[in-house]
Amino acid sequence: MNDVPRQENRPSRRRDMPSGLWTRCPGCTKMIYKNLVVERGNVCPECDFHFPITSDERIRNLCDPDTFVELLADLSPADPLGFVARRSYEERVRETREKTGLKEACIVGRAEIGEVPVVIGVSDSRFLMGSMGSVVGEKIAQSIELAREEGRPFIFVSGSGGGARMDEGMFSLMQMAKTSAAIQRLHEAGGLFVSILTNPTMGGAMASFAALGDVILAEPKALIGFAGPTVIKQTINTDLPEGFQSSEFNLEHGFIDQVVDRQEMRSTLIRLLAYFCQEA
Repeated sequence: MNDVPRQENRPSRRRDMPSGLWTRCPGCTKMIYKNLVVERGNVCPECDFHFPITSDERIRNLCDPDTFVELLADLSPADPLGFVARRSYEERVRETREKTGLKEACIVGRAEIGEVPVVIGVSDSRFLMGSMGSVVGEKIAQSIELAREEGRPFIFVSGSGGGARMDEGMFSLMQMAKTSAAIQRLHEAGGLFVSILTNPTMGGAMASFAALGDVILAEPKALIGFAGPTVIKQTINTDLPEGFQSSEFNLEHGFIDQVVDRQEMRSTLIRLLAYFCQEA
């Protein structure tokens, strides 16, 4: 009888899979081909989960090519309280700036969308969860004033999971009133504010300017509210409705105007701007 070759002596037919080709979706937990996710604007093709994206990616997705000009780029956060928790606020800011290349948690500038001149701002969750400190509030307020002075629509994409930046104490909380007052002056001048809410938009941002849009759009399944659902449930000691604080829940209860898929956000903005600018 001929000897049967041992399995381990046979040449392996397995080929090594290049790394970085696949990613696991946090929404449906499936392994998804990464290039397909990128092609769809970083949206899962299986469950429509919207992956976080950077402020640069947002600007490229929304604005006409080569029209964005950043403003107020030199503003940097201070440490008015000398705040120290596990680490100092100054150290956290320095490390975040080195890691992300960002100076603060939002970028603002002039641009065009569908050939309509706008002032646009985008928060970036990579920088201390997109929280609103004094510099973020100042950049937003100055951008709103610029939009009012130049007669441009103001568009802001929020994703401030960190809410108000408590490392700056009252200086951070003051930005809620400052940005809200700037929005009121824009409204009184007949200006347009389109607020775009992404996952998550919480805390001080949602309790101020982000909720004051003439038109409020939101990406699907975004968490939108002030305190988080876990905190609320523990506080009131009762179960919350299904989907509580999601984009869809807020739409159903009249708090936002439309839930818009990321791939359709630019075209939706173009239609809105064309309509309002024509009316103006």
